[in-house]
Amino acid sequence: MRVANKRGHWRTLLAVVAAWLVWMPALSQPTTPTCQKPLYLTFDTGHMGVAPLIAEVLRRHQVKVTFFAAHEPTREGDGTLGEYWSGWWRERAAEGHAFASHTFDHVYWLADAPQGRFDMRASAGPRKGERQRWSASEYCAEITRARDRLQVLTGVPSLPLFRAPGGKTSPALLRAAKACGYAHVGWSASGFLGDELPSDRYPNAQLLNKALSSIRAGDILMAHLGIWSRQDPWAPAVLEPLVQGLQQQGFCFQTLREHPHFRDWVNRHGA
Repeated sequence: MRVANKRGHWRTLLAVVAAWLVWMPALSQPTTPTCQKPLYLTFDTGHMGVAPLIAEVLRRHQVKVTFFAAHEPTREGDGTLGEYWSGWWRERAAEGHAFASHTFDHVYWLADAPQGRFDMRASAGPRKGERQRWSASEYCAEITRARDRLQVLTGVPSLPLFRAPGGKTSPALLRAAKACGYAHVGWSASGFLGDELPSDRYPNAQLLNKALSSIRAGDILMAHLGIWSRQDPWAPAVLEPLVQGLQQQGFCFQTLREHPHFRDWVNRHGA
């Protein structure tokens, strides 16, 4: 009887040791680090001449961003949201980036008008340069038009967010957009990366140094997929050293889906 008890004891002990050996590798695996100093890099559309380069830098450094897209003219192809660039957008979706509207025809708010209407001017599309007076529902339709096209191109839902061209808005315009399900996203003062400024007065080295010294955790950063007017392009000279420098300072990059100010809105409104 004692021999049987001893055998049972050893069997139990061996089972415990075996279970411990199974769990040990899992316990020794490093946990995924949390993002203690998040940044939210965003890109508005542009001429797309630097879009392949930007995509390569983001991929190489495992940076996730949010793209705000309008259907703007491009150096190659039929516009930023045309068929020519459809493969580029699908690849960004597969990499885990996020997307949101920049209005379809890149429409600028000019002024509030009577009866809840707004004076607007498009910088792209068939009515480019015309002053138009829109209702709130017409403005919402313009935001949705870009969002819907992005979803077709990427195959993933776009965020219920938008960025007004030039960041130009009014309280009434923002209320109208929120009423139809869109929260507006601007950028932090130090997050204005300056790629649309004239390069003779704001050279790339100056813009890089300013960004590396002034950006703080939680900032929303803004640049473009190509600026027509800048003679010395920003992205080829600045983007990679900026990303590397910020990562060396302990910053990490997230999409606006994770931003504490927009996270609940995104979850409530379906993306």
